[in-house]
Amino acid sequence: MSIPPREAAISIRGLRKAFGGQPVYSGFDLDVRRGDILAIFGPNGCGKSTLINMAAGLLPMDGGTILYDGRDVADVRVGYVFQNYREALFPWRRAADNIRYPLRLMGLPKSEIERRVERLAASFRVRFDLHRYPYELSGGQQQLVSIMRALAVEPEVLFLDEPFSALDYETTLSLRDLLQAVLKEIGVTTLLVSHDLEESIVLADRLLMLTRRPTTVADDVPVALPWPRGTAALSSPGFVAIKARCLDVFQAAVAA
Repeated sequence: MSIPPREAAISIRGLRKAFGGQPVYSGFDLDVRRGDILAIFGPNGCGKSTLINMAAGLLPMDGGTILYDGRDVADVRVGYVFQNYREALFPWRRAADNIRYPLRLMGLPKSEIERRVERLAASFRVRFDLHRYPYELSGGQQQLVSIMRALAVEPEVLFLDEPFSALDYETTLSLRDLLQAVLKEIGVTTLLVSHDLEESIVLADRLLMLTRRPTTVADDVPVALPWPRGTAALSSPGFVAIKARCLDVFQAAVAA
């Protein structure tokens, strides 16, 4: 799939957010390089999904700024893949129409809409019938449709909130391989939240390890492993070393 890069760099400064008077973020700073896949990992309840929901404009901040090349999120084209694929898709629309939906809202001509759907289907090697309704598809197929819909708008930034957590391991491995190939090809800036350390390392250029609340950065880990990263990569010395480092940091964060 040949798409000119439309990715944006992200700059977060002085981010503040609290729930019920309890601070989650108190002056949090973060820079995400243009085109990077940044995985966010940390203890339960540390605010991983809260962070990307604020970055995506789905949740208000209490203070601070989140800018995309100096622009507010309202001026940026974003894609978002939710954890719960069953609630993310419109059940009364066929799979292809779910993918077409945001493109129609953008007012694109029918020919361009069909071109994008066909291109995504080819990139993800879709073998099932996109004219079926979501309830007729497996969980993995539904989540793939959700991913295709998010990428159909050709986003500058893509948010993935635990996209494989509701899927079985076999399906996760298959989708993970497809997703990493497409993301590296199109070069979109991506923020991934995952509760799976292995998944975070496999998909990321960089792994951000967070502490308990109030949340700070425990470690910022570069993932300099060659692409593509199939199952063989999981036993490579580089992968094992990164995982060991992250586990040490994670255990220290949990114990703190």
